[in-house]
Amino acid sequence: MQPLKFRPIPLNRLRPRGWLKRQLQIQAEGLSGNLDKVWPDIAQSKWIGGDREGWERVPYWLDGFIPLAWLLEDEDLKARARRYIDAILARQEEDGWLCPCAREERRAYDMWALILIAKVFTVYADLSGDERIEPALRRALRQFNTHIDSATLFNWSAARWFEGLIPIFWLYEKSPEPWLMELAQKLEVEGIDYEKLFEHYMDQQPRDQWTYLTHVVNLAMCLKSAALVSRMRGGDPDAFALRALAALQKYHGMAVGHFTGDECVSGDSPIQGSELCSVVEAMYSCEQLLQIGGNPFWADHLEKLAFNALPATISPDMWSHQYDQQTNQVQCAPLEKEHCVFRTNGVESHVFGLEPNFGCCTANFNQGWPKFALSTFMLSEDGIASTVLAPSEAEVRINGAMVKVALDTEYPFRNTLRYTVETSMPVRFAFSVRVPAAADSAKLDGQAVTPGTFARIEREWLGRNEIVLELTFAPRLVERPRDMRCLWYGPLLYAVPVKARWEKREYTANGVERKYPYCDYSIRPQSPFNYAFAGTEFVPEESPVGDCPFSEEGAPMRLAATMVQIPWSMQHGVCAVAPESREPMAASEKLRLIPYGCTTLRMTEMSMAKIEA
Repeated sequence: MQPLKFRPIPLNRLRPRGWLKRQLQIQAEGLSGNLDKVWPDIAQSKWIGGDREGWERVPYWLDGFIPLAWLLEDEDLKARARRYIDAILARQEEDGWLCPCAREERRAYDMWALILIAKVFTVYADLSGDERIEPALRRALRQFNTHIDSATLFNWSAARWFEGLIPIFWLYEKSPEPWLMELAQKLEVEGIDYEKLFEHYMDQQPRDQWTYLTHVVNLAMCLKSAALVSRMRGGDPDAFALRALAALQKYHGMAVGHFTGDECVSGDSPIQGSELCSVVEAMYSCEQLLQIGGNPFWADHLEKLAFNALPATISPDMWSHQYDQQTNQVQCAPLEKEHCVFRTNGVESHVFGLEPNFGCCTANFNQGWPKFALSTFMLSEDGIASTVLAPSEAEVRINGAMVKVALDTEYPFRNTLRYTVETSMPVRFAFSVRVPAAADSAKLDGQAVTPGTFARIEREWLGRNEIVLELTFAPRLVERPRDMRCLWYGPLLYAVPVKARWEKREYTANGVERKYPYCDYSIRPQSPFNYAFAGTEFVPEESPVGDCPFSEEGAPMRLAATMVQIPWSMQHGVCAVAPESREPMAASEKLRLIPYGCTTLRMTEMSMAKIEA
């Protein structure tokens, strides 16, 4: 096994602070912390002896709910997580089979669910120290190893086989038994070869056709596939991921840095959507790539997704979410079937609700913020690294000394990061700080450092030490297709907020109740959206970072801009892909753009207006 460049901090030794902790608290108070009370597919799942869905939804939910509980040190959440783990362990069969299906149904059961619950077990074991998990997981994977000899991977397990390497490696590092590597090789042989897919990439043009090879979540997940394999065989852990991401961004790229997929890759139009599951899975791929290869690029990309794409598609109170987010999103109400812009998704894919379009995102979005928080500090080969820049703290032992490192910051809304390093005795190690590529310039303790790299301080540390990273940002207009532009300032994308009216929709369908606060909403515009940039000067304006920073009312940063209305039509619930003209319709006006992640209705990709000199 190739060692990781960055090893996770022992999970019970890391804690969020500041706005990040508050974001996790909002999540616990919203859907994530209440799905087992309000959603039948969790509350009455076959995984715990009920009669509802017995495949991916409980594992998806636990994958985020478990780290959320331990990061917040919430005993109620922990107890509810244990209830599910206890029920799953109690139902494991004598031969090791773990998933909730009858023996005669095994050959038709898609083993993606086993791969997913195996990953969940590793997180739970690391956080809880539950000694039952390792032997139960070993028995389950032994049975899996035998099962796929005659019932090979198919459908989702074939598309996501590489996720199984994560629990396999976890076990192998505890006890390097040869059969584990045999299982890893079987998964690789039986699963989809994504390296071949992107070696001769065929899907430059979107199709109105659903396929596993163009499914946006599979593609977000696959970014880490070759890096995981490189741990077994060596080689460059980044090459495939960089090539695949470049192709996806070239042909299906979004202003936010992600790629479209509604539900399969869908081109570069700003009104095509991208599935929420794909955002959190792309984040997880970045986290794995960062650990395996140590390339700061993946931390920059992770932050771009976390600070922009993730909060934009979940309501500020985290009681509702979208299935698909749109870059230019001027209304979120059910579309007419004959005028649905989503290629392989339904007419309600962009509404905010309990389970719009399909319930996978309801369960799976929970992993986004907790796993992001777990990536803030990591262990390097010779010390500690601040890998993802958000307020948090970690405590580890280095050469016999207890070392506590903390980051207090309002980044990405501010440009100052203050670190405190405390040691119980003199100890020499390297403290590495990632300098975000989004900065124009940076200084670490007054010394210039290079954006897009890790700045390293190696010395003997004793007592309490303070280190300050100062960043400089400048507004950047970035070119987009169709002669459009989008506006970045540091790691945040900015958009024109469109005032929104939220209309509650409470009803019951297929045995699932939508009732406030877990109801659905139609969201309609109450202000103009048809703007163009009328100048290139953007003035930052700061507001306090409050209890809900990812909201229109609580947006901690704004960019004052000169904008003008132009002819830009809205038909059948969406705006046109591009304006009809760039000629101004009225005098220019001062608007305040806010971070994309703080918006619900918004315009993000816009033209430069034709302004006479």
